[in-house]
Amino acid sequence: MIASLTPGLILVAGGLLLPLVPARLRNPFMLLLPLLGFWQLLQIPDGTVQTLQVMGLELTHLRVDRLSLLFGYIFHLAAFLSVIYAFGLKDLRQQVAALIYAGSAIAALFAGDLLTLFIYWELTAIASVFLIWARGTERAFTAGMRYLLVQVASGVILLAGLTIRYAATDSIAFGPIGLDSAGGVLIFIAFGIKCAFPLLHNWLQDAYPEATITGTVFLSAFTTKLAVYALARGYAGTEMLIWIGALMTAFPIFYAVIENDLRRVLAYSLNNQLGFMVVGIGVGTELALNGTAAHAFAHILYKALLFMSIGAVLLRTGTANGSQLGGLYKSMPWTAAFCIIGAASISAFPLLSGFVTKALIMSATAQNGYVWVSLVLLFASAGVFHHSGIKIPYFAFFAHDAGHRVKEAPPAMLVAMGITAFLCVAIGVYPAPLYAILPFALDYAPYTTTHVVTQMQLLLFSALAFAVLMRTGIYPPELRSTNLDSDWVYRRALPAVLGALGRGLGRISALGAKIVGWAQRHGNARLQRHYGPEGTLARSWPTGLMALWVAIMLVVSLVLYYI
Repeated sequence: MIASLTPGLILVAGGLLLPLVPARLRNPFMLLLPLLGFWQLLQIPDGTVQTLQVMGLELTHLRVDRLSLLFGYIFHLAAFLSVIYAFGLKDLRQQVAALIYAGSAIAALFAGDLLTLFIYWELTAIASVFLIWARGTERAFTAGMRYLLVQVASGVILLAGLTIRYAATDSIAFGPIGLDSAGGVLIFIAFGIKCAFPLLHNWLQDAYPEATITGTVFLSAFTTKLAVYALARGYAGTEMLIWIGALMTAFPIFYAVIENDLRRVLAYSLNNQLGFMVVGIGVGTELALNGTAAHAFAHILYKALLFMSIGAVLLRTGTANGSQLGGLYKSMPWTAAFCIIGAASISAFPLLSGFVTKALIMSATAQNGYVWVSLVLLFASAGVFHHSGIKIPYFAFFAHDAGHRVKEAPPAMLVAMGITAFLCVAIGVYPAPLYAILPFALDYAPYTTTHVVTQMQLLLFSALAFAVLMRTGIYPPELRSTNLDSDWVYRRALPAVLGALGRGLGRISALGAKIVGWAQRHGNARLQRHYGPEGTLARSWPTGLMALWVAIMLVVSLVLYYI
């Protein structure tokens, strides 16, 4: 390996070469790629910058610092675990797409200029959509088309922003950007689309649940976390992000509680967890940015674990709907146990990863005087426990017995879930190694009496509230339903309005055509009457009559002249 090689290109190249590898060797080959990429990453010293000249532009294709290194570590780890989970997969199209997708996301982390970032930004979109289409259903196809449209639009806006920024500053460097220019605003919007900002978020809940079982695990790790990294790189300390992030933590809770599809519940939960990271970026202090990076690291693991467990349930039962599940702990005890660990991690139980990472963001927010935002984050933390900490494992494994008697998850899936669950526990029990690789030096003790007691009170009261709501029948039952989100505007309302407008314009056009036709017919009749072969002007007039008219005209002319 050479020091100037971007680690992600190893996975991209491996994905392109995969069709040439014999089928029996593809899984070992795929597993080797993230290991090689990680080894290559370890060979590159912190502070390395590699540039090249292309058409008069200086492109920084490799820029390594502590922020990109941390995201590089977790992206390689996520790729490795996802490949293990997908060991039983025989679909070459998915395998190639997954490797190129993961590799391009990793390569984007080390882009030091906006043009290089744009190239990998779009490559992630193009590669990842095949993980949705590979499901082979009509819903997957249409969701994939919408997903591709949104992701490519994000790239186009990014390109427009960097073009305007280059024209204004003569620079395409990817560093602090801010919102003080039109280019900066456009780039912010592009990042916000990929990060699933409110009203720009529906592509996530629309597409992820329609992807393949293994594809959803890959998708959960890279796209949105790449956007979090980009926001941390370009917009740290932008106060607007605090309020955007607070809204992101709160509103998905209500949708997740009433949603029946458990993979869609996890998609809303993903949106909620992104909100914590966005708040940390907005606060912008070293503690807050450390919290964002640490929470992204932990979130990739426990969210992947939850998608893995529900994916295994979907594989064995053919459904992920809570209304059709329950009692699976009898048939899938290991999967149930791993799901509980993931659910406890996302709920920030002490001794699990979410506890030691979310605490950094909560502390930074409170220390900087954002009292109302801190209260929103507390509410969101309680909501997370409701819809992911309790609802996911309860309705999948412990609610009413739906009668499923199935096999346990395949061995490769269990291995992937086991490793991921171990890491969730290990980080929670001993967070020092994670804290050591954060972007800034950190001296923080998560296990204080106040923090532990406060968090346990929050979790216990949330559990009590869930129990009371279930016992009284107030908690929304798991029913087949269609829950309207803001995507209803462009998926239903806007097409209906445009359709009605089109039909109205069509009627107006038809009426206009009728009027023109009537006028044309009557005009032709008048012309025919006056100028046709039998018309008035076509007849021969008597000479005397003509002389009379000439005399009259002369008299009129003389009168007018003398007057």
